Amino acid sequence: MHIAFLTPEYPISICNSTGGLGTSIKNMAEALISQGIEVSIILYGQELDKEFEENGIEFYIIKQRKYKVGGWYFYRKHLETRVNSFVSRYKIDLIEAPDWTGITAFMKLKCPLIIRMNGSDGYFCSLDGRKQKFKNQFFEKLALKSADRIISVSDFTGRKTMEIFGLDKEYSVIPNSISIDDFTPSARPPEASRILYFGTLIRKKGVLELAHIFNEVIKKEPLAELVLVGKDVKDIFEHRSTLEIFKSLLHTKALSNIHYLGSVDYSVIQNELSEASVVVLPSFAEALPMTWLEAMAMEKPLVTSNIGWANEVMIDGITGFTVDPMNHILYADRIISLLNDRNLAINMGKEARKRVIQAFSSSLIAGKNISYYKQTIKSLA
Repeated sequence: MHIAFLTPEYPISICNSTGGLGTSIKNMAEALISQGIEVSIILYGQELDKEFEENGIEFYIIKQRKYKVGGWYFYRKHLETRVNSFVSRYKIDLIEAPDWTGITAFMKLKCPLIIRMNGSDGYFCSLDGRKQKFKNQFFEKLALKSADRIISVSDFTGRKTMEIFGLDKEYSVIPNSISIDDFTPSARPPEASRILYFGTLIRKKGVLELAHIFNEVIKKEPLAELVLVGKDVKDIFEHRSTLEIFKSLLHTKALSNIHYLGSVDYSVIQNELSEASVVVLPSFAEALPMTWLEAMAMEKPLVTSNIGWANEVMIDGITGFTVDPMNHILYADRIISLLNDRNLAINMGKEARKRVIQAFSSSLIAGKNISYYKQTIKSLA
């Protein structure tokens, strides 16, 4: 069986940029390869055209094209031609694409198409309380309607997406996964009173609420420090740096205990995870976040948001705590309880890793995907 992933991002040096979507595809691609499945990555919207093989995976890089008018349509038809040529030449049995911006709208492919809902533009606009652009809404809805099968990484994302687009299509839930061997517990003890946030610095991730939360933490734990790791982006409402807004919300003492490391390599993130006593991820908008799985796999106690998808990942009071990010005092109290009770933090960290092994390991999820792919191919033959 030969599976190809059509994606705008993948964590390799040739790619313009990458995030959680690219990481989730990489984890699955490598797990599929290990189970004897042939895998190709079709990477669109890039700076050049190129084909190569790396670590047993074939890569087909497609350059972004510019058109005087109608680029939204003509580039999609260009991709259709290129993808169908790959299907014919390399005997691809099935294409998987993301829901983001509805890239497969207008495409007629020569093999079955599965769309995996990792969170569309419409989905995140809804969670952010923003209005989606009409053309993006049109593309994403058309792509979902035209897909042969649909997978969602969480049931919350599936239900919310169908509601947003007014669709009544069946979908199957297969979550994102993580390689357990790549994220292992550290042998050295964490730094006392160190709190870690990692991910993009953006309003929808709850970063601005985290400023208020940390103000509350500092009132009771003046030695606590907060490390921020991730790319700073311009706020969609105030049109200035999110980090700048974040700092403006901090009290004087809290501001002096903040350390911003910026966007760093994965190895640095893992080191920061090792040194953290508590990981905080107060996001308002996710589908099924890779950051949560990575921290859990490293046996870190988490305080996360309690929204939508959260209960499909975390078990409140067992793998950590889930709290409404806008309840600053309760959120801070949960952090403080983990900072002050080392046994509680250790036990929750162990339960977090156990949860990932049992429900989100790449080998387990790869098996579920393979069964779904085979059933799809057979039913549409």
